[in-house]
Amino acid sequence: MTSSSVLSEERGARGIPKAPFIEDVEKYLGGADAQVEGPLKAIQDAISKYRYMDSNLTQRRLSLEEKIPDIKKTLLMVEYLQERREGRSSQSGDDLEDDLEEEGPTSASRPLKTTFELNDTLFAEAELEDTDTVYLWLGANVMLSYKLPAAIQLLRSKLEAAEVNVASLTEDLEFLREQLTMMEVNMARVYNWDVKRRRERRIAEEKGGKNASDKEGG
Repeated sequence: MTSSSVLSEERGARGIPKAPFIEDVEKYLGGADAQVEGPLKAIQDAISKYRYMDSNLTQRRLSLEEKIPDIKKTLLMVEYLQERREGRSSQSGDDLEDDLEEEGPTSASRPLKTTFELNDTLFAEAELEDTDTVYLWLGANVMLSYKLPAAIQLLRSKLEAAEVNVASLTEDLEFLREQLTMMEVNMARVYNWDVKRRRERRIAEEKGGKNASDKEGG
């Protein structure tokens, strides 16, 4: 019996196999005298696969959850630059107040004073000239220049996609853990059924031996 035969053909929303509940263990194993080693190994293999999928999806979700704050911060910065370039003050850039310093009512025409991170504990001051272009890291050591409106559109789409993916991965993990729990319950039921069968056989053998002894003594 393989681990694939243990799992149901039914699938979750994104193709995760559903774990069936083994209601009648004896029927599932194939009779009162069936061996349990093979089925138990198949169930354990299925559990290992579920745990591997759980680890994989968890890592993917953590990676996205780490990226989302960076995307939001970058989006706020680019939106601030766009609003500043258009001569408006940002009403949603509260998180930038500690990093950005404006100088009077004509600050939109002056260089923007800011600090940027060199590493975890080192920051440097800089002055940014008025510009309509920003450079964004796309991953894999690739950086491209974008006009401010295009950069905002790209970042918003990336943020939306990341949040949708996190929600989908969360649903997948919840479904996956339900199936993992079901397979662990199945393993316990098969194991306990085998323990009960062994005990009943031992009791029957002891009774049989006692009856035989009584007959010989009589």
